Amino acid sequence: MTDLKKLKTDILEDGIIDDEEVKTLRDAIYEDGVVDREEIDLLVSLRNEAKETCQAFSDLFFTAMKEHVLADGEIDEDEVKLLDAAIYADGVVDDDEKQLLKDLKTGAKSACPAFDALCEKCLG
Repeated sequence: MTDLKKLKTDILEDGIIDDEEVKTLRDAIYEDGVVDREEIDLLVSLRNEAKETCQAFSDLFFTAMKEHVLADGEIDEDEVKLLDAAIYADGVVDDDEKQLLKDLKTGAKSACPAFDALCEKCLG
């Protein structure tokens, strides 16, 4: 089992997340074949704290988030809180975040009313 706190410290050492670090991160996150909440929290934290990230990190972030949220096919209140915090961390809803919401809306078997409200707020 990978020490996620140490991994975070190592990755953020220079403030930049590069392709090589994304490979290490991907291996750690998918080590057990499941993206759990602790791993999602790590990705959100890295995304918020890094000065700069590469496209590979963005791809990993959104893929892992989608897999985590849709793991049981339902989007619940806790997952909406996670999404809201991740999306609004920088105060701006970007195109990738909008696409994530659209993908989640399409992929979910069911979603709580809070998810619909978040989509309305972000997508219009």
